[in-house]
Amino acid sequence: MQSIGDEPRPVAALSLPSRIVICLAVSAVAVAVAIHLAMMFLHVAPENTLTKAQGSAIGEYVYPEYEQNWKLFAPNPMQQNVAVQVRAELRAGDGGLRTTGWTDLTARDSRAIHHNPAPSHTQQNQLRRAWEYFGSTHNAQNVPIGVRGDLSEQYIRRIMVRRMGAEWSRLGRLERLQVRSVTTPVAPPHWSSEKISDKPAFRVLPWWPVTTADLPEGTKTK
Repeated sequence: MQSIGDEPRPVAALSLPSRIVICLAVSAVAVAVAIHLAMMFLHVAPENTLTKAQGSAIGEYVYPEYEQNWKLFAPNPMQQNVAVQVRAELRAGDGGLRTTGWTDLTARDSRAIHHNPAPSHTQQNQLRRAWEYFGSTHNAQNVPIGVRGDLSEQYIRRIMVRRMGAEWSRLGRLERLQVRSVTTPVAPPHWSSEKISDKPAFRVLPWWPVTTADLPEGTKTK
């Protein structure tokens, strides 16, 4: 047994099996790091022969956990906070209609990942990406542009039902839902001379009827 005052044993003094295990572990880590760096490089590199041939494999490796979001960097970094909110129209037991207040799902996601060292991709990006997808497939009047616009509406509607359905079902049967975004500019630093409005901007979508196709599989309607 090594005494407290003894110096650590060099690697060469370890047994052969121990050295083999250490070498294999170091080699595995080195190979994994090399593969990761190569995949990330090919993902961000200009299109070339290799990315054309192996684009599918590279995409499967990168998405969703290692996606590169260039909106963080110049020349046009994001300077806004966008919150996605939802409310519902419910049919009560007596047949009357009730409209809920707005629920801020973005704030819920933020609270879920706060102080979480390993938040899920869903908590971080599902709602944000869905809203960006909606914005890119609709015009300023919220009219869908092609088939992708219809798909983005369906996607957002299903996200809302899955997140809020259980909460709403305690109050009544879900008839319709409405989504809106609240965009708040980020104030410039104190040393900047830039002047921006601090008033939030709203984008309110029309009421969408909810059908059984929007409900999670196995959900029974009342």
